[in-house]
Parts: sequence; C-alpha cells; structure tokens
Amino acid sequence: MRMICGSYYWPKEDKLKPEGDDAHFICAQEQTIGVADGVGGWAKHGVDAGQYARELMCNSIMSVQKQTIVDPLAYADTKCEGSSTACIVTLRETGVLHFVNVGDSGLMVFRNYKLLYMSPREQRSFNCPYQLGNSRGSDNPCSATEIEIRVFPGDIVVIGTDGLWDNMYPNEIEQVVLGNMRESRVMKPQALACLLADLAWLRSLDKDSFSPYSKAAQEAGKNHPGGKKDDITVVVGHIMVTSPVCSCVEDFVDRPLEIIWDNTKPVERATSTPW
Repeated sequence: MRMICGSYYWPKEDKLKPEGDDAHFICAQEQTIGVADGVGGWAKHGVDAGQYARELMCNSIMSVQKQTIVDPLAYADTKCEGSSTACIVTLRETGVLHFVNVGDSGLMVFRNYKLLYMSPREQRSFNCPYQLGNSRGSDNPCSATEIEIRVFPGDIVVIGTDGLWDNMYPNEIEQVVLGNMRESRVMKPQALACLLADLAWLRSLDKDSFSPYSKAAQEAGKNHPGGKKDDITVVVGHIMVTSPVCSCVEDFVDRPLEIIWDNTKPVERATSTPW
C-alpha cells in the first residue's frame, strides 16, 4: 500500500511573521507526513517559535530518511529557541499507520468516508498544549501519545494543527470529506486539504460562531465567542493499493477499527521512546 498525500497551509495574518508558526512536511519516499505548531506565547520574549517548528520538521525529514521512523535526535538536534507541538504519521509496509503526537495537533482516520478514529489532544489545561522545546518546563518525546492503527486501501488520513480542530467540529470535517468525494468522485488529497483549510480559515474569522474553541473555553470557565484566528495546516493522505492482486477497496469498507498499540492505555510493554 501507498499513501498519496497533499497539504495546504494558511498562515495567520501577521506582517511581522508572514511565515506564521506552523510547519509541515510530506516525505513520499518514506511514507511519512508531519505537522508542527510553534507556540505563539514565545513572541512575548522576542522569540519566533515558527523557526523552532520549521527546524524540527526539517530534522524529522532527515531522521526518517535515515531510518523508517523519526527518532529522538530530530528533537535533540533542534537548537532554535522556542517550542512546538508535533505530529508525525508513517504508513508502514505491513499496512499499519504509526502515529506519534505531542500537543494539540492531531489525526483523523476515515473509512468509507465516515470518521473511524480521532486522536486525543495533549493539553495540560485550556489552550496549554504539551510542547517540545529546549527550555525548562518543555516536554520531550517521552511525553508523546503513540498509536498504531490497521489501515486498508481507501482509508483517508487527515492530520492538522490546532487551527483546524479549534475551528471545525469532527462531524463537520466528516461531512466535508463525504461531500468532496461525492462532488469529485475521485479522491484528491491536495484538493481536500485545501478545502478543509479554507473552511477552517473562514470559521476562524466568524465572530459569532460557537466554535470548538468557544466550547472548550466555556468548559474552562472562560468566554471566547467565535472562531480562533490561528495558523492552519492540513495534510491529507489517501491509502492506495499498489499491487494488482490486492483486494478491491469495497472489501474493506466495513472493517472495524483495529488499534494495534496505544500507549495511553494501561498495557504492559517495554519502555521505549516513541521517536
């Protein structure tokens, strides 16, 4: 199987930081994708956390090209000031999707255009995500959520920074995935990534909507009507067959979710660093 990918990035409007704080990569050769979101609070200290996020993603690419999974050196070799969330997804030859996440970026998996799985978000409190960094108080890869899911041809993978999840509810994203397929009849990852990012951006400008961010704020005893203006990164992957002897997609549409490994569950396993 192969994962055909496309991406789109909407940086938040800021003349002083036109590149924004997000970064991402698609490494087609190693079937790995990743997103990172530099923590904007560093701006108060004169630090551009976007530089940390971009260096982290560059180091992740170099790491995955040397071996089939991003190792801790991608984090250890990132020397810029700042901190960042990070989400890395690899499709292995065995048909297993390996997902590692630190912070409030995340993953969705769709089967037959229905939401099959959504990853948990790592936050200490409202708007305070876990984050990789070099400063005291930052996290390291040992804090990551690590999950392995069995995937099949036809499955759709969506990863994104919090600019997506804070502005669109899961059922809304599901409707966009289904509607996009009905309209185009051909799965185009780049087009779907662009559509999701555009819709999230429009929602971020809506001052009256009750967004996921508004809901989370309310649950935390805070008031934040409308969307959340933020950098928005979306990467979409489509799982495809590579062998003519493989079963057709219709053979897999009713397969239930199969989680092979989830380090958030209390299961005994040798301690290891997921990256």
